[in-house]
Amino acid sequence: MNVVIDTQTLLDWRFFRDASCAAWQPPENGCWLATAAMRDELAHVLARAWPARWATPADEVLAFFDQHATLFAPPVLAAHQLLRCSDPDDQKFIDLALARQPALLISRDRALLKLARPAALRGVQVLPPERWPGFTAPAGGATSASPAAAAPADPPP
Repeated sequence: MNVVIDTQTLLDWRFFRDASCAAWQPPENGCWLATAAMRDELAHVLARAWPARWATPADEVLAFFDQHATLFAPPVLAAHQLLRCSDPDDQKFIDLALARQPALLISRDRALLKLARPAALRGVQVLPPERWPGFTAPAGGATSASPAAAAPADPPP
């Protein structure tokens, strides 16, 4: 299963150490899909002045991204494949997930969660981090995504 992680979820996981992502284990190698624009957005957000209480240095988060994200060219989707996101900044996430289906798009962004039903009809599950078990290390040490545990359901209102 292909996985796309939006910027806020990646920040929650690696920068803020949010409890909803605490069980996610860093993968052994490339594990989620991204584009250069997604990396640029992450770098832009990390360049902001953050309070000292956030213990993870921004350069470590970017290094983690570089080590574990597999970069793809921005997809060009046919008109019948498109799902229009109400937030233009988030369009790149749904486009990549649609282009690489079957896919999971992990986000708590309302604009993306609103697309859960039509995306599911196109082979993409849109889930908030709380509903996805994340990257786990099953017996034997191999790291994988667990889409079976991420059954689709209605997004929050």
